[in-house]
Amino acid sequence: MRLSVRFSVLLWGAALLTAAGYAIARLLVFKQIFFEHSGIPITQPQVAEAYGGSVNGSRPQLIPKIIHQIFHNWKEPGNETLPSDWNKVRQTCVDTNPGWEHKLWTEKSSREFIEKEYPWFLRTYDRYRYPVQRVDAVRYFLLMHYGGIYLDLDNGCKTDLTPLLYYPMWITDGGRGALSNNVLASSPHHPFWTRLTQSLIPWDYNWVFPYVTISYASGQWFETAIWEEYHSLLPKPEENPQLEHRLHRLMMDDRDGADPWVFFTQERGGTWVNWDNRLFLIIGDHLFLFFLVLAGAVSCAAWVGLRIRRRMNSPYIKLRSMQTV
Repeated sequence: MRLSVRFSVLLWGAALLTAAGYAIARLLVFKQIFFEHSGIPITQPQVAEAYGGSVNGSRPQLIPKIIHQIFHNWKEPGNETLPSDWNKVRQTCVDTNPGWEHKLWTEKSSREFIEKEYPWFLRTYDRYRYPVQRVDAVRYFLLMHYGGIYLDLDNGCKTDLTPLLYYPMWITDGGRGALSNNVLASSPHHPFWTRLTQSLIPWDYNWVFPYVTISYASGQWFETAIWEEYHSLLPKPEENPQLEHRLHRLMMDDRDGADPWVFFTQERGGTWVNWDNRLFLIIGDHLFLFFLVLAGAVSCAAWVGLRIRRRMNSPYIKLRSMQTV
């Protein structure tokens, strides 16, 4: 039975409104990921100043003196020898932080840790599409379980990291788009990591593009989305200024004119780069223009679709003029 023209238009309009609502909702999520971040921004000089100005014993140390680093050798599985340049970078943290526990997690020890402590996650861990997703995930579980500071192997240490241990938990903010997961720190069993690790399975989607899948299923976009979600559940600061529940974002902007890096260095990285990284880096540098073009394209597609639908349901057919011979 053929639907009436009016009913068809109503159905088509409802479908467009639903699609538009979903698109707007996703854009709002992306707005939170790339443009506005919750939490308290703090620069590295501010951390150093706060530590130097405090009286001994006046601030409790909340984060244990543990440095976690992860090395999964994708090119030569089973070879657990660090590349010489990364070994030198890692040594800077060992030298500047004597007396700390320095843990280097290999592919084997990482999986054994997940299997022993969090067996409910092992199936997802093993089935990740890209190896770097396992590196992403295990760092979150390590910080939840042990606490301490996590460092990517391409991040070195300039000085003693003790001043960074007096906050319940912090992540890093490069000042450009999503938050970072290359340097992280936390006290053990912080509720943020509980929420994040429990979100890994529901967020495990294949987004076609490798960069998007990695970023949005386990990496920086995912971490940022959970960060915003976590802060949305906290009491508002204005409700009780004496009780501050927000977490800190340690600023690590490497652009000229940004606050200097007191504690860390940045060396060779990019080991998980895929074919689409360059595309999304370009998009990331022109986000406003990208969303403007995207909105225009969606609007044009909706308009064309509606016009085609109306023509298909029109009871009138325009006939070509016929000439008599």
